[in-house]
Amino acid sequence: MNILILGGGGREHALAWAVMQNPKCDKLIVAPGNAGIAAIAECAALDIMNGTLVANFCEENAIDFVIVGPEAPLAEGVADDLRAAGFRVFGPSQAAARLEASKAFTKEICDAAGAPTAAYARFTEAAPARAYVEAQGAPIVIKADGLAAGKGVIVAMDLETALAAIDDMFSGEFGAAGAEVVIEEFMTGEEASFFVLCDGETALPIGTAQDHKRAHDGDEGPNTGGMGAYSPAPVLSDEVQQKTMDRIVRPTLAEMVKRGTPYQGVLFVGLMIEDGEPRLVEYNCRFGDPECQVLMMRLGAQILDLLDAATDGRLAETQVNWAADHALTVVMAAKGYPGSYDKGTQIRGLSALPETSFEMCFHAGTTAGTGDQKGRTLATGGRVLNATARGATLQEARDRAYAMVDAIDWPEGFCRRDIGWRVLG
Repeated sequence: MNILILGGGGREHALAWAVMQNPKCDKLIVAPGNAGIAAIAECAALDIMNGTLVANFCEENAIDFVIVGPEAPLAEGVADDLRAAGFRVFGPSQAAARLEASKAFTKEICDAAGAPTAAYARFTEAAPARAYVEAQGAPIVIKADGLAAGKGVIVAMDLETALAAIDDMFSGEFGAAGAEVVIEEFMTGEEASFFVLCDGETALPIGTAQDHKRAHDGDEGPNTGGMGAYSPAPVLSDEVQQKTMDRIVRPTLAEMVKRGTPYQGVLFVGLMIEDGEPRLVEYNCRFGDPECQVLMMRLGAQILDLLDAATDGRLAETQVNWAADHALTVVMAAKGYPGSYDKGTQIRGLSALPETSFEMCFHAGTTAGTGDQKGRTLATGGRVLNATARGATLQEARDRAYAMVDAIDWPEGFCRRDIGWRVLG
């Protein structure tokens, strides 16, 4: 089949790498893609937020199947536009994608479904929000209701930070995403990610992972989009996974069906786990980044069959075939990230890296140089590369991943050196 993947980050490079291994994939196009993706698939300059343009592109290129990578096109309704035009699409409808696009909506669903999550309150004005925080005290969590490119959540450990976050959100720092603010109880425990494929009726767990949000070693520094991940996550034992399915995922999906908005796609279930009891932190309507990289490293070619089954409503007759292995990814980011950073710096040493089923460097914020920069790989984003490896043990996977990091010549980049510390120390 001819396949189109929408997106251009590390998540999409990992998806493309896995999909390309499946013999059912005859042709793969990624829009817009990046320098790493361009080495394995065709890249296309396409406005992926415009459903009409994407549908026209699919028609012109005889696309059989579209996989939507990031959340923004889903929240914009691009999957709906494609379905209306007759194309098969993996990704939830705009209405169902509200599980990520609106934190207040997710709280409503949790209330209706009885799913355990943090206590919360919603506000549309700064003054009552400030009064609530002053009454509750810190630590406390301040969230912009809408999509804010991963930056709309402030975990405030003191009152000053919490009040400043409220003022920033209502003053327009996050645009329309901050027009409403959700303030949540600070939950304690260990955070982990649980991934479930959904076809509107059936939910099929496909893996667990643990992200590292803070910028620096020892979980120090500001929150980021994720500085590394590993899979599986030991804290998500079989028992905890079963509790998550029974108490959180299935009641949520049933409530979505009840509301006339069945969920079809991947459901990223962010959890806080304490004493073996899971509570929902958030839902995302797409694969996590960098969690997707470790999941794809472990799943490989079968991911296309799984996404195909979810799209056609065949998950009840589908199973995931896991190897007893581990995967770990290290994010290399531009110095200064998640604050300001330089763009256009050259990355050397990439061509000498191994590209096997055990080691891959997935690109995120890269582009191929042009003009006098032709032949060079340039950094264009905050999170730029994902050195990803698998092994029989997590230690083996980590050793391979950091060997790749050490072979990359990029003085303007940095990474955490302790990915996997919860398991390996």
